[in-house]
Amino acid sequence: MEVGIEVEGLRKRFGATQALDGMSFAVRPGRVTGFVGPNGAGKSTTMRVVLGLDAPDAGRALVGGHLYRDLREPLRRLGSLLDAGAPQPGRTARNHLLWLARTQGLPPSRVDQVLAQVGLGDAARRRAGGFSLGMRQRLGIAAALLGDPPALMLDEPFNGLDPEGIRWIRALLAAWAAEGRAVLVSSHLMPELEGVADHLVVVGRGRVIADVGVRELLTRVAAGRVTLRTGEPHAAAETLGRAGALVQTAGPDTLTVTGLAGEAIVARLTGAGIQFAELAAHRAGLEEAYLELTRDAVQYHGTVAGEAGR
Repeated sequence: MEVGIEVEGLRKRFGATQALDGMSFAVRPGRVTGFVGPNGAGKSTTMRVVLGLDAPDAGRALVGGHLYRDLREPLRRLGSLLDAGAPQPGRTARNHLLWLARTQGLPPSRVDQVLAQVGLGDAARRRAGGFSLGMRQRLGIAAALLGDPPALMLDEPFNGLDPEGIRWIRALLAAWAAEGRAVLVSSHLMPELEGVADHLVVVGRGRVIADVGVRELLTRVAAGRVTLRTGEPHAAAETLGRAGALVQTAGPDTLTVTGLAGEAIVARLTGAGIQFAELAAHRAGLEEAYLELTRDAVQYHGTVAGEAGR
């Protein structure tokens, strides 16, 4: 049976802080939905509401049409990872999962299966307190998989994983979605989501900023932009800026130009005697699209060296 996650008009205030301000979106079966936004955007609070760990002031979150607290054997419906540091440090990985399995009526053989699936078979009888962050992440993912659920929700699953681990979990996410599961993945690491997320829910200040397919979003961000490579970037930027273009630096010898067609750019540069090596339609990346969408939603800004005193 297909099971999705539906978030409907969630509002949640903590004292003077409005954590959720009408959060609404749906996680559909058969695709990986990236749940992204700046720190303080409301991602973790939303996931806690889905699991019934926080009660909303208004709205509701449903798993397969039901509140999580009303589900019988909930791990068979929704697997989740919110806090990789949650297992008791004195308990072995296998005993931690055995305890969860008993609450869901699952056999011990299922514990051994998921431990092997996440690469912790040889560490099954080691105490969780001695695990690295990456190993704790794998144990948390094993717990999410334990009930073989049709829906999964993971908060920052890439944290602490080495490159091999990141490649492994990206393949796992894609495989889960291909099996028809609904997969929600919260992350602030756009490169890790790129190539695996089919859909994005971008949030800021407790609201949804964009609810869009990844391909559609990248096409929208790249529209009307041109990438220019030149050994004279400053002169090129000044020339094109005077012609009304918006010019941004993308690298030491690379500019992104918006507002002028390619033919007009060539004419302006040639007329000014500025040589260039490449002029091509811009290919947007997920991180670029994310930063553009969340520019006005970032609550916490830092400074780089030399800026603080200016």
